[in-house]
Amino acid sequence: MPSLIDFRRRIRSVKNTQQITKAMKMVSAAKLRRAQERVIAARPYAKLMREMLANLVAAAASDDRAADSPWLVKREVKRVDLIFISSDTGLAGAFNSNLLKAAQRFHEEHAGAEMTLTLVGRKGRDFYRKRQAKILSEHINVLNRPGYQDAAEIAKEVIRRYKDGETDAVYLINNDFKSVMTALLSVTQLLPLELPKQDAAQAQTDYIYEQSPLDMLERLMPRFVEVAVLRGMLETVAAYQAARMTAMDTASSNAKDVIDSLTLHMNRVRQAAITKEIIEVVSGAAAAE
Repeated sequence: MPSLIDFRRRIRSVKNTQQITKAMKMVSAAKLRRAQERVIAARPYAKLMREMLANLVAAAASDDRAADSPWLVKREVKRVDLIFISSDTGLAGAFNSNLLKAAQRFHEEHAGAEMTLTLVGRKGRDFYRKRQAKILSEHINVLNRPGYQDAAEIAKEVIRRYKDGETDAVYLINNDFKSVMTALLSVTQLLPLELPKQDAAQAQTDYIYEQSPLDMLERLMPRFVEVAVLRGMLETVAAYQAARMTAMDTASSNAKDVIDSLTLHMNRVRQAAITKEIIEVVSGAAAAE
């Protein structure tokens, strides 16, 4: 059985770990607040831009030059570009493993297509490097405070490949932030743009464009992809900080349980040692008589 000194050392070690997990929880809580504000600000813009582009695609489809536009051509999906956003660091429970499982399911669903990866985050990069996957580009340490220029750099090569016909579809996998306790895995098709189902009232809506819808589509479609990538990065950062805060809170709670258990065992050992000493004293006194 461990001695009192061993118990005290283990309790001290667990208390030090508990202080670290509590500090990390507080840091993640502060970062989550800022990340959540950025996510909430970005969502309406991304949603409205997607709706506007859907209307623009429908209007551009009637143009005589539509057959020559790479944004409107429907191709058989033989090559797929996947933008996969994970975190750079761990200590967030099953956050990254759930993302990787979603990516594996996506690979299985598109087993017949050639897959090319654009990896954002160190965890996803490390995972696919070990599996000799076809990697188009890697982007590490851009999730500390992601900006539009970072998203534009990530999306640039993917947009060019789709426009030049080197790939047939572009997808984005990330975690969407819902609440502190919940993150939703998101698999989004960016290109070709999926047209939402419209009811009869929406179908009758007519827009007047000052420029040709096809020319507007040529300029706005790359911006749409960049905005979608930026939103995916912001959502993933917020979801990661929430997952890390929850994981550190659980670790602190578990550390408290371990400390209580070790303290109980230490007190029992100390009580047994005291009882033994008392018995020895009493036995010695009785023998002297």
